[in-house]
Amino acid sequence: MIDDKDQMPVPANDAAPVDDGMDIPAGPDQELAAARQEAAQLKDQLLRALAEAENVRRRAQREREDAAKYAITNFARDVLQVSDNLHRALEAIPAAALAADEALKNLHEGVSATERQLDAALERQQVKRIWPMGEKFDANLHQAMFEVQTADQAPGTVVQVMQAGYLIHDRLLRPALVAVAKQPAGDAPPAGTGKVDTIA
Repeated sequence: MIDDKDQMPVPANDAAPVDDGMDIPAGPDQELAAARQEAAQLKDQLLRALAEAENVRRRAQREREDAAKYAITNFARDVLQVSDNLHRALEAIPAAALAADEALKNLHEGVSATERQLDAALERQQVKRIWPMGEKFDANLHQAMFEVQTADQAPGTVVQVMQAGYLIHDRLLRPALVAVAKQPAGDAPPAGTGKVDTIA
């Protein structure tokens, strides 16, 4: 800019803004790098969302399957009491009375048939009886009520079953109530055996 009076150039204004180059458009390489970074972030978000959706779908499917498999759990527990009472009724009849009384024998056979039908109906619903007489004690399936000192059975063997246990599919519905063999006092335990964990 020239001053009209002396035709001398006017010095530049020092307060004028300095161009920092921010308005210069980015080059193609910078735009490509930014686009790739954004694409990578979006892909990561998409993969996470898909994984979460798959987890939700699997969880819902598992819950549906469990609901179908174990829907009768409460009903089955109630029916087990009926099965227990039928079993107790059969055990309460002495063998001598059965041999002496034809009517009692017929009644016994009828109750036995009813018990078998009930057990078959439970089995069809995947409710299976656990009767571990003579088996090794298993705290996952059995509940030890007391121990019996005996040399006739190995320590840890179930020697008496007070109440049958039941599984529904692969889940414990009710543990079997049992008595477990114990080494007689004063006898040295056989090699390789130790104290049996009878805590269910």
